Amino acid sequence: MRLQLADVRHHLASLRRPLPAVLGTAALAVVSIGTAAMLNQSPEPADAHVTGAAAALSTAAPERPAAPAEAAKPDPLLLAPEAKEVSYDFQFQPNFYFCGPASTRIALSSSVNAPSQSDLAGLLGTTVNGTNSAQDTTRALNQVLGRDAYQTHWIPGQRASGAQAEQLQRDVVRAIGEGRGVVANIVGGATDVTGRYHEFGGGHYISIIGYRDRGRAVEIADPSGMFGPRTYWMETYPMANWVASRGYSA
Repeated sequence: MRLQLADVRHHLASLRRPLPAVLGTAALAVVSIGTAAMLNQSPEPADAHVTGAAAALSTAAPERPAAPAEAAKPDPLLLAPEAKEVSYDFQFQPNFYFCGPASTRIALSSSVNAPSQSDLAGLLGTTVNGTNSAQDTTRALNQVLGRDAYQTHWIPGQRASGAQAEQLQRDVVRAIGEGRGVVANIVGGATDVTGRYHEFGGGHYISIIGYRDRGRAVEIADPSGMFGPRTYWMETYPMANWVASRGYSA
C-alpha cells in the first residue's frame, strides 16, 4: 500500500515538471523560427530609391543636343561688285510715243539679240497714246526671253519711301548682276548727279543699264534724246521718286 502511494506521488511529480520544459521548448522554437525568418529576409538598402532613380535615368532616351544657330546670310549688296554696267545696244525712239518699245529694246539687248522697236510695240500694245504700264514691259521682256526673269515692282503714291528706294537699289543690283537691264516707267521731273533737270510731265520710259556705289546711283539710258546726253547718272532715291505712282520691270 505504501509503495502504491509513492508511485502515485512520483507519477504526479513527473507530470508537473515536464510541462514548463515543453512550453519553453515550444517558445524557443517560435522565437527561433521568427529569428530565422528575419535573418533570411533581405533588407532594403538605404539608397534603394536613389538606385531606382538612377536606373530610370539610365534607361531614359538621351536628350538631343541643341541645334547650332543658323549663321546669318551676308547681305547681297555687300557681295555685289561696287559698280557694274551691262553691255547694250542703244537706239533713240523714232517718235514721241515709242519710249516704251525703245527702252524695252535697250534692256533686252543686254541679254539677247533684241527685236525691233516696231515688233516690241506690238508685244507691248503700244499706241499713239504710249505704253500703258510697267506690267506690259514685264510681260514683253519675259515673252522675248522665254522665261520669267522679270517681275513688276510698283511704287504707289506720290513719293517713294526709304524702304521702296532701297528695294529699287537691290533690284537694280540683282538685275544688272545677272546681265539684265531694267525698264522704268517714270513721270514728272528729277535731277541727275550733274544737276541737270529732266522733265516728263506726261510720263516716259527709260532703261537702267548700270550702277555704282553698290546701287546708290544708277546709270540711265534715255531714248528720248532730250535734256542732254543719251545716258546720265542719278542717285537711287530721286530715281525711286521719279518712278513713284508707277512701276518698273526688274
